[in-house]
Amino acid sequence: MKLHLTGPENHQIKDAITITGSKSESNRSLLLSALFPNIEITNLSNSDDAQVMAKGLQISQGTVDIHHAGTAMRFLTGYFSAQEGKEVVLTGSKRMTERPIKILVDALKSLGAEISYVQDEGYPPIKIKGQNLVKDKVSLPADVSSQYISSLLLIAPSLENGLELELVGKITSVPYIKMTLALLEEIGVETSFKDNVIKVFPKNEIAPVTLVVESDWSSASYYYGICALAAPGTKITLSAYKQQSLQGDSVLAEIYTSFGVETTFGDNKIILKKTDKEVDMENVFDLANAPDIAQTIAVTCFGLGVGCHLTGLHTLKIKETDRLEALHTELTKLGANISVTDKELDIVPSIGILENIAIDTYNDHRMAMAFAPLAMKTTLKVNDAEVVSKSYPDFWNDLRKLGFDIKEL
Repeated sequence: MKLHLTGPENHQIKDAITITGSKSESNRSLLLSALFPNIEITNLSNSDDAQVMAKGLQISQGTVDIHHAGTAMRFLTGYFSAQEGKEVVLTGSKRMTERPIKILVDALKSLGAEISYVQDEGYPPIKIKGQNLVKDKVSLPADVSSQYISSLLLIAPSLENGLELELVGKITSVPYIKMTLALLEEIGVETSFKDNVIKVFPKNEIAPVTLVVESDWSSASYYYGICALAAPGTKITLSAYKQQSLQGDSVLAEIYTSFGVETTFGDNKIILKKTDKEVDMENVFDLANAPDIAQTIAVTCFGLGVGCHLTGLHTLKIKETDRLEALHTELTKLGANISVTDKELDIVPSIGILENIAIDTYNDHRMAMAFAPLAMKTTLKVNDAEVVSKSYPDFWNDLRKLGFDIKEL
């Protein structure tokens, strides 16, 4: 599906959008509910990723195909490794077979897991024969994807002796680790996180509990981008959010003050308002704890004609696509002066955006959604626009509610 986008005619928006639950929280909650059936979940994400996660958890034998869902691949690797009697082959899309999983597999093997590679060493598909894991100590490099770490932490309370996980080096993506630990504590599991050692104590059963999934802050980022590029006076209300969020991407509220967007927290909602504050011409952000919002911020800076220096982006190269190279290619097509390394991105302030450019999305939902706010400044085409269903199936319809003119080509 190819879409043609034009922003609202008056460039000023006043509307409200309800966004479904966080993909990150939903997938963690789904795994915990599979381990402890007393858990109920409300405001579950309607994303493709959450659906394949839920479906995968119901399979005991045979092939589990998680398509493009990287989180599901990592979390289900941990889950099936500790499910004695279950035997599956975990596989996914072509891109998924190019995304490394060796660090997690090695960690699980050191605990006693039985995992083998079906094709290439270190990459999916993998064959898992579930075991009763009794070893309780493991270490990981601290700068790996937090999904490897969370995969181990989520299964830890179901293990006979719990788990002691040592992170070696400087830890990245701390908010995602803390999200996992907070959910464990919410269901009554005892944990500790001191220095670089995380302990999760075993829990045979839990009391009935309901986990309420907060709406997705990554999805909110695109409205921050829209608001930043809109006229002063624009006001967008998003539900359902809380000020004390478990999600690292909630740092958006602070970051976007640099772009003239003010965030007000209300009763389970946030109100974004574009002020007449002068936008900073040079913007430096370390996104090691929130890499998923890098694309949105880069596009926002280009759309505003301001510069940025983004660091902490080393995990972006192994996402749905190499997001740094994809950003470089697509922003250059629009006229940006951009350079990237394997962990940083720089944009030089510029004037003017080329019109009617077709943005390629690389099977990456965030590429489609991060570029959409540029329709506030220029006409835009988005190729393979249906890819948004991975995390936010309602995205294009919600933009129409804000006054975007979106036509299928």
